[in-house]
Amino acid sequence: MNKSVKRRGFVRVLWTLMLLPCPALWAIPDSDLLKKVDSLASYFGTDFSAQYTIVQNKPGGKPTTTVAGVFRRDSSETYVIVVMQPSISRGQGYLKQGQTLWFYDPESRRFNSSSNQDRFQNTNARNSDFTRSTLSEDYRVVTGEDVKLGQYNCRVLTLEAATKEVTYPKMKIWVDEHGLLRKTEDYSLSGQLLRTSAIPDYVTVSGRYVPAKILLVDALRGATINGRFVNEETQITITKPSFDKVPDSVFSKTFLEQVNR
Repeated sequence: MNKSVKRRGFVRVLWTLMLLPCPALWAIPDSDLLKKVDSLASYFGTDFSAQYTIVQNKPGGKPTTTVAGVFRRDSSETYVIVVMQPSISRGQGYLKQGQTLWFYDPESRRFNSSSNQDRFQNTNARNSDFTRSTLSEDYRVVTGEDVKLGQYNCRVLTLEAATKEVTYPKMKIWVDEHGLLRKTEDYSLSGQLLRTSAIPDYVTVSGRYVPAKILLVDALRGATINGRFVNEETQITITKPSFDKVPDSVFSKTFLEQVNR
């Protein structure tokens, strides 16, 4: 399958899903539904680790691939990310401890302060995409509506930020009958669409849900090709998910300094 066909199929996943009325599906308030989303996307009482393969597609250019190991301990608001590929970025890492996020550069052997809002390795993913879900803490529900999203019966919630610490001031999220996120739209404060995300597949590991793939389309970044604007796209594939305990030593600056030696 050539690249143009793949791109068309990718965009179709995001943009051709029709919103149709459907019967009320949930008897709980929308604020409680938001808490349920958080509970399924966060892993308290256990550690989480997985391999993330992140493919960035920039129109007119060749796809670039980043492979990273992700380690999360949501109970202490901590994660570590270690970049394994490409070779030029190997050994770069991220350490989040509470509200503090560090980026480690093995070439300079220095830690620099980073932000949840920053792009991850210059892709359409943000650093905040790799941590636990805090939607019910960070946003308030403005409206809710029952809709049909492809094959899924969903509740679409319009959200506004309740804190200044969020990546996006406004969001729309599509939640399926199980409380799983299926689609999000991220907006600026003025209402400009910035990014659309889709999570078409989940896997169940140790009774917990883990996204298998996350598809991201940047609404602003792209290029005009043959008279048509083509958006930048990122696909994240999550493999080797595990809920085994991660050694305490992993969640430290020392680990990032020593991992590539």
